[in-house]
Amino acid sequence: MADSTGVLEQLQRRIRELEEKLARETGGGQTHRVRIERMSPEVTDSNPYSRLMALKRMGIVKDYEKIRTFAVAIVGVGGVGSVTAEMLTRCGIGKLLLFDYDKVELANMNRLFFQPHQAGLSKVKAAEHTLRSINPDVQFEVHNYNITTVDNFQHFMDRISNGGLEDGKPVDLVLSCVDNFEARMAINAACNELGQIWMESGVSENAVSGHIQLIIPGESACFACAPPLVVAANIDEKTLKREGVCAASLPTTMGVVAGLLVQNVLKYLLNFGSVSFYLGYNAMQDFFPTMTMKPNPQCDDRNCRKQQEEYKKKAAARPKEDIFVEEEEEIIHEENDWGIELVSEVSEEEMKAASGSALDLPEGIMPAYTIPDKEEKSIDEAPVTESEESLEELMAKMKSL
Repeated sequence: MADSTGVLEQLQRRIRELEEKLARETGGGQTHRVRIERMSPEVTDSNPYSRLMALKRMGIVKDYEKIRTFAVAIVGVGGVGSVTAEMLTRCGIGKLLLFDYDKVELANMNRLFFQPHQAGLSKVKAAEHTLRSINPDVQFEVHNYNITTVDNFQHFMDRISNGGLEDGKPVDLVLSCVDNFEARMAINAACNELGQIWMESGVSENAVSGHIQLIIPGESACFACAPPLVVAANIDEKTLKREGVCAASLPTTMGVVAGLLVQNVLKYLLNFGSVSFYLGYNAMQDFFPTMTMKPNPQCDDRNCRKQQEEYKKKAAARPKEDIFVEEEEEIIHEENDWGIELVSEVSEEEMKAASGSALDLPEGIMPAYTIPDKEEKSIDEAPVTESEESLEELMAKMKSL
């Protein structure tokens, strides 16, 4: 009887240890935050959207809360796709549709986002679990299959057409984060047929260059219009393709490309800044080439040619806009009843004098502040002549004045 009691106590103690370990692994047993119906602009440490809403207060974005009305599909939840999904989740996107057929492996641990305990899980399921814990306000829809097969391709097109925030509405944007030509061509074919705007991204096999590309069917070149664009890395190609050498990947390069992609997505969806049609990245020279490419009238994809014709008709029917100069809105303080204005008393010449030595800066770069010259400039003054009169005589003169 005593032996059985001791065994029972050991089992109970072991159960408590395992429960404590599980609680630590799952975040200390803390419950996730509740869903937030509205993005509050209130600046508090407990408001997860206060820093994002500051973009609106600063005038960068007109209405940041609009981000919650968009649905984005991400194809490929690997090195770039998983980080892209995380960034959009933290930005408060309305809905994410994730497509991938691969599983998490320990070989993926050189990348961001995934963790060792997720090895063996499908990437979309592992991503959904992590992303829901980050932001429960985002809706998620995951599909664990290969989009290039016939049956899956049809379902993929259906979800692109009807998987928006409102049932039956299309998604607002498709993001290609795949690492093979076949999947890119499948996405290209689907988007050309549906007239769906999408963005393509990629990282080179040598892990030191990458790119993003906005594709608007009919207006810009699709993926089949021309050979894929890559960024030259100035590396001997013979060192890349060798027996026993797999494709390299760096979390830094993939993080940079994912950041560029999401930045372009936000600018496109929220209508601020300049949206890039093509932006490359070369880590070896810190080179960022940009360009815009028109569609090919002889494109092999018939749906691309069809979209080109429709775009031409829309462009011809569009009325020509009158050229006008937009006047800058005068900034006046809300409680400025007396119309007081602050005017700098420092002239342009004085500003130049305070700038110190002139810097040879490239276009688009300017100093955050000016540094005055350390050498004090001498001031020309009339010399003071010495007087032979005594102090008493000078004081007597002053009294007589």
